Amino acid sequence: MSCKQPHVLSIQSHVVSGYVGNKSATFPLQLLGFDVDTINSVQLSNHTGYKVFKGQVLNDQDLICDPVLGDNGHMYVPEELKNIYKNDILPLADIITPNQFELELLTGLTIKTMSELKEAIKVLHSKGPKIVAVSSTDIENKLTSVTSVSKDNTMIKIEVPRIPAIYTGSGDLFAALLLAHTYLEDDIKISLEKTINTLFEVLEKTYHHSLTIKEANAQQAKKIELRLIQSKKNIENPNILLRAVNF
Repeated sequence: MSCKQPHVLSIQSHVVSGYVGNKSATFPLQLLGFDVDTINSVQLSNHTGYKVFKGQVLNDQDLICDPVLGDNGHMYVPEELKNIYKNDILPLADIITPNQFELELLTGLTIKTMSELKEAIKVLHSKGPKIVAVSSTDIENKLTSVTSVSKDNTMIKIEVPRIPAIYTGSGDLFAALLLAHTYLEDDIKISLEKTINTLFEVLEKTYHHSLTIKEANAQQAKKIELRLIQSKKNIENPNILLRAVNF
């Protein structure tokens, strides 16, 4: 474990209400002992899953890179930026945390099997990143998180039970937790286990809370805002029930 005081510059979206982007990452990082400085790539009233949202977006004079490419089949950034991520940003990164859709965008590969996932990860390693952590994959009817370390050719995975909802901000939380735990731990297996178990506990707590909301006019997006503050103890000391295995 490193003794140096960790300090993070987090460049992500910001919402006034709710938990995505910097709002999803800052609190967990601070709980785990990190000083966090933030630059907000956008500032919105709430995330775009709501019926109404308003706010501002930084232009290319202020920022040229938001770390989130897209999810669930559509891009969050203009199509013309894809090659900048592939050719300019990837070689600069030590750790990258794509979801399955982003992994396909960055490699140009279609991923339907675990062997195709392995090949795509190798492509990303060849472009520079030492650690590739695929936050979530839905392959062969299993929800799985996979992390690979190029230095010693380690590749591990954790299968995650499904929770019947789609959460906004969970990928941002995954990236923040993995960053923290790869810094604090010497073992990538422990880092991934702490990351996934924390994330699963937060999502499970959020899901069960959503079932208690009975207001007829409550938006689904509001019901499933991440219960981060209520998960303080889980973030600081997660229960390790889901285990990583080599593959």
